[in-house]
Amino acid sequence: MMEYTFISGATGGIGKAFAYQLASKGAPLFLTGRDHEKLCALKEDIVNHYGVDVSVFACDLTNENSRAQMVDYIRANDLRFCRIVHVAGVDTQMPFMEYKENKVLMQIRVNAEATIFLTRALLNFRASDVEVICISSMSGQTPMPYFALYSASKAMLTNFFTSLHYELKKDRVKVTTIIPGGVYTRHDVIEQIKGQGLWGKLTAKQPEFIAKKSLIAVRRNKVKYIPGFFNRFLNVIMKILPKKLVLSFIAKRWKKERKDAF
Repeated sequence: MMEYTFISGATGGIGKAFAYQLASKGAPLFLTGRDHEKLCALKEDIVNHYGVDVSVFACDLTNENSRAQMVDYIRANDLRFCRIVHVAGVDTQMPFMEYKENKVLMQIRVNAEATIFLTRALLNFRASDVEVICISSMSGQTPMPYFALYSASKAMLTNFFTSLHYELKKDRVKVTTIIPGGVYTRHDVIEQIKGQGLWGKLTAKQPEFIAKKSLIAVRRNKVKYIPGFFNRFLNVIMKILPKKLVLSFIAKRWKKERKDAF
C-alpha cells in the first residue's frame, strides 16, 4: 500500500518547501490548504517535475465540518501516512485589544484546535512507522507582549508535541517540534524581516533550510529542534536573563508592529 506524507499549509512558503523536497525523493504527497486552485497548480507542477503521486484536498481548518470532510475523504480512499507535517498557521500580530472576535477565533482554531484534531485523526491512518513534524516558533519560547495570542498558541503546540514525543514513542511514532525564527515566506513577512535590519538577518532562514533541517531532525527522533545557530544562542540567552527584562525588551520592540495577512 502506498504511504503518503500529509502537509498542511502546503501552498505557503514552508509547506511548498517540504512538498518539493519530499517529492524530489519520490515521496507520495497529500497536500491541503485553503485554496483549491493553488493546490491544483502545485500538484501539477510537482507531478510534472517529479512524477510522484499527489492528492490534494482544499480544507478550511477553522471549520469543523471542512476538517471532518477531509478525514472522511482519507478514510474513503483508504490512505495511509508515514509522515505528518503540520505547517499551517496564522501569524496575526497586534495588541490584543485591537483584535476582532473573528480574528481571535481564527488564530486559535488554526494554530491549536485544527492541529490537535488532525494529529489525532491522521494517526488513526498511520503506517507501521510514522514521523510527525510540527512547525512551532521561537515566538512560543517566551510570552510576547503585543504578539500574545500567536506566542501562546505556539507555546501550546511546543508543549503538546513534546509530550506526544514521549507518549507515542512505544508506538513507533517519531514526533519532533521545529522552532524557527523568522522565515522568508509571504511578501509582508519578508518586508518585516528586512525592517528588522541585522536582527532579522541573523534570525531568519529560507523555507528550504527549515524543511531540510526538519526532515533530518525527525529522522533522528529529536524532541525539539531550533534551526540556526543564532536562534539557538538567543534561546539560551532568554532563559538566562530575568524574565522581566526579556518581556520589557519584547514589548518595546514589538509595540508598533502590525501584521494581518489573513
